[in-house]
Amino acid sequence: MKQAIVARTDLGMGTGKLAAQVAHASLSAYEDADSRTRTAWKGEGQKKVVLKGSGEDQLFELADRAEREGLPNAVIRDAGHTQLDPGTATTVAIGPGEDEVVDRVTGDLSLY
Repeated sequence: MKQAIVARTDLGMGTGKLAAQVAHASLSAYEDADSRTRTAWKGEGQKKVVLKGSGEDQLFELADRAEREGLPNAVIRDAGHTQLDPGTATTVAIGPGEDEVVDRVTGDLSLY
């Protein structure tokens, strides 16, 4: 099992901002998963990959594809306290889920 977090490359987020947004996405999608999925993923080491996304439209497209696959997912919008305007969509997390199912949604993206 794994989780894929897709972060926008077009925003120029600093390293700390990127790390925080990825963490928000990971936790939010984890909370969207059922208890059986959460337990299984935790038991397998909580594998994650961070991938490059091109923009806001892509994040929402990926979230829609994840929904169709039955995968937990979460799009994160920034609060706007530091680098970004309030409501800016920064990341989407897909899964946790079976590797093959997550790859059907995110398999064509590059590592961040």
